Amino acid sequence: MLLLAVGIGLLVGLVLGLTGAGGSVLAVPLLVYLLGLPMADAAGLSLGMVALAALVATASRLLSASGRAAVAWMPALVLVAGGALLVPAGQQLGRWLPDTFLLLAFALLTLVVAWRMWRLASTDPASSQFVRAGVAAEASVAPACELSESGQFEMRLPCLVRMLLAGALVGVLSGLFGVGGGFVIVPALVLLTGLPMAQAVATSLVVIALVATTGFAGYALAGLTAGQATPELVASLASGAVLGMGGGILLARYLAGPMLQKLFAALLVVVAAAVTLMEVMA
Repeated sequence: MLLLAVGIGLLVGLVLGLTGAGGSVLAVPLLVYLLGLPMADAAGLSLGMVALAALVATASRLLSASGRAAVAWMPALVLVAGGALLVPAGQQLGRWLPDTFLLLAFALLTLVVAWRMWRLASTDPASSQFVRAGVAAEASVAPACELSESGQFEMRLPCLVRMLLAGALVGVLSGLFGVGGGFVIVPALVLLTGLPMAQAVATSLVVIALVATTGFAGYALAGLTAGQATPELVASLASGAVLGMGGGILLARYLAGPMLQKLFAALLVVVAAAVTLMEVMA
């Protein structure tokens, strides 16, 4: 079982390193169907791998001055506040709902992620080099969060409320399904702040890292459900994910692009179909 966990971690880490997105969407069904874990454990462990990947990516960016400058810290912290507050609610809701319902909802969410990745790769191929399953969007009205003359975000009430709501949605989805939520964070930042896509992606990594870490910490502190997710299992998944991420980041220099994003989007459709079929036939 531990060897299989290392393999799952390798695959998830490889996908995260290659595409920057979607690794958790593969992690959850693999943990449920191959390791036989309940959905609550699968979501919690998936958040751990997402947190690890996002922390590594964030640290690498922050080591450079250009990377630090790319992060819009005020919107990031507001999104983190909303997300961190609602992750426990999502996790608690996941304990109440039946696994079959959660997995079917997860399959639907997987299709949404796949559609957005495919659309982005088709409409803005250049952004496929760095975008985390976001969707290119341009606001038809002025952003709710505007820059002041000094270049700082003015967190007025409409801006604050909308950013907190976006963060809350990310927190609930992360707690329920163990996903990072980049497919919500990136469009929210583009629409609400008017940030360019590259800066929105850099900012989203900080949000994902902190929200996912909060969620995994809550899961770990609550106890590993029914003893099925042991510390040894966590260590096996983490070690595999680190190795996979390293390989994925190296390969991404040669493979990253719209075609890879489309292939991964197609794989997600297959995953969604497989999860749906397994639950309907169960």
